[in-house]
Amino acid sequence: MVLSFPTFTAGMVLSISLIMAIGPQNAHVLRMGLQRQHLWLTVAVCAVADIALIGLGVLGLAQLGGLSDKLHGALVGAGMLFLAVYGWQAFQRFLRPLALTLDLPSADGPSESNSATSSSQPQPVAVSRRQAVLSAMAFSWLNPHAWLDTAVLIGTASLAYGQGSTVFGLGAAAGSMLWFLVLGTAAFWLGRRLHSLHIWRALDGAVALMMWGTALWLGFSLV
Repeated sequence: MVLSFPTFTAGMVLSISLIMAIGPQNAHVLRMGLQRQHLWLTVAVCAVADIALIGLGVLGLAQLGGLSDKLHGALVGAGMLFLAVYGWQAFQRFLRPLALTLDLPSADGPSESNSATSSSQPQPVAVSRRQAVLSAMAFSWLNPHAWLDTAVLIGTASLAYGQGSTVFGLGAAAGSMLWFLVLGTAAFWLGRRLHSLHIWRALDGAVALMMWGTALWLGFSLV
């Protein structure tokens, strides 16, 4: 296996663009970070779970794609369609951003204006290590979108690289690890600033551009 930097980078970019949009898994990481409860354990479990799905998709679908040119084209075409639709959804969120609701107390604690009612507000429930691991696995593997984004879509996209599909998969795995590390760090240090619509609007705009760009690249690979 020869490591090709463009192929590795393409896998990384696609992986990050797929998991960048807010979903149950990302929201769970944010919640654990804002609550300061087993954040890095959660990040590690989510990353490993994604890497397992990526490996399943790349190794499994790469073998299926080798059966016939028609199957290869059909799978790549389906991937292009999904990328186009996913990019459109991200673009719609960019046009009409929605607030991320985590239902957490302020990172700075109760202010003087609400100190009288702070005792009645719900406080984060303590989570054990076992509960943290099981929750992270559930958000990663019981989410249909996680299977579609990683095992199916990344596996399908890897077909366009032929013998370089493994390198593409390694890039996708690296992208997953990088994203969860960045997300966990952001959740820990930025606190409630992550609720800013401007941040998530910028992310959704980037997701739309990367999705559409990848769809076009896959289309050119069929020519």
